Amino acid sequence: MRMILLRCAYLMLAALALAACRPQPPATDQPPEPKVDTAQATELRDAIQQPINAAKSVEATTRQAAEQQRAAIDAATTP
Repeated sequence: MRMILLRCAYLMLAALALAACRPQPPATDQPPEPKVDTAQATELRDAIQQPINAAKSVEATTRQAAEQQRAAIDAATTP
């Protein structure tokens, strides 16, 4: 009986020690301030937008070429 009580006491002590060692979660009242340099953020945005803008300009040229090709095909096939 005494061994059972000692085992339970050791288990309780270990459980309390583990619970006490858990780190405290950070306060959630205010989110942390972002540490971003605005110049760097602008450069990143520009780097992302550059290929998108290039693709949009190529799209207009491609559509115009396709319309000219359709017109040429229509002109060649109509008697």
